[in-house]
Amino acid sequence: MATTLLAIGTRKGLWLATSEDRRSWSLSSPHFLMTEVPSVGIDVRGGRTRLMIGVRSEHFGPTVVHSDDLGVSWDEPADGAISFPADTGAAVERIWQLQPDSADRPGVVWAGCEPISVWRSDDGGDSFALCRGLWDHPHRSEWGAGYGGAAAHSVLPGPDGTVHVAMSTGGVYRTRDAGASWQPRNAGISAYFMPGPAPEFGQCVHKIARDAVDPRRLYAQNHHGVYRSDDDGDSWTSIADGLPSDFGFVMLAHPRRGGTVWVVPLVADGERIPPGGELAVHRSDDAGSSWRRLTDGLPAHEYNAVLRDAACVDAGDPVGVYVGTRGGEVYASADEGETFTTVASHLPDVLCVRAAVLP
Repeated sequence: MATTLLAIGTRKGLWLATSEDRRSWSLSSPHFLMTEVPSVGIDVRGGRTRLMIGVRSEHFGPTVVHSDDLGVSWDEPADGAISFPADTGAAVERIWQLQPDSADRPGVVWAGCEPISVWRSDDGGDSFALCRGLWDHPHRSEWGAGYGGAAAHSVLPGPDGTVHVAMSTGGVYRTRDAGASWQPRNAGISAYFMPGPAPEFGQCVHKIARDAVDPRRLYAQNHHGVYRSDDDGDSWTSIADGLPSDFGFVMLAHPRRGGTVWVVPLVADGERIPPGGELAVHRSDDAGSSWRRLTDGLPAHEYNAVLRDAACVDAGDPVGVYVGTRGGEVYASADEGETFTTVASHLPDVLCVRAAVLP
């Protein structure tokens, strides 16, 4: 029976949970206690497991550490894995995203950071280089900070070198030339908080995901708005009908089956709680045409939000779904969200969760 690893990054450290059936879990002691862990990447390409952790110390600042022995030991580059070139005059504030590329590019890992920037590693996450095409973009001076900061929080590598990035605030940008040039791709996404007609960029997109079967199909959870694109981000249409709210942070896509996505709605930007004070995951199996509300095993009374990276899926069969709350509760489903069990309770504020079936 395969072992599933669940990494839980919180405001005050990292916890690792393992399970043979994704219903009963064994939880580790905390790693990096009292250190913020806003991002986790689990790379299982090539038959090995590498944990990459974006940590942020109030004293030492942010960096990326990695482990090749499931957290028994951790390695950190002497000069830091991510550091702005001197000519930029910038410093990394937080590492929001660590995303391994496809099996066809086994050494490539992407990072999204604050201030808004994207970084590429070609050595499995040992070191990262700044993507100058995005950093030097003429729009950068007009990108703003969302409530949580100025973040490049979603990096979606696709086929043929295409990469989509989403940021708060700035919206969705796409490159098709390995990051040399980037174009905004926000047509149809609301920016109701800005005056005048919808702008070319400046949207506060909270999370994006790519369809497993059709790589040109994308999904987005916006700052009010849930969307699908069928043309690689060139245009977006609403798929919020059937949801109790169009606000939230989570957008997850099935790793193998096209058209299946999950969201976790919140009431509104001014009321960031689950509708009715009851935590619920919503799943669509038809690319957003209809939604099912899934609550079995989730608490009937919950007033904490689920943040954008505090939810994930694994590659199991059926697919596992995981959510963590700002109240420190973590829930796991071994059946694509039909039923949930509790992995951990009373942890610090959950910032990110990542799961993988170990090779």
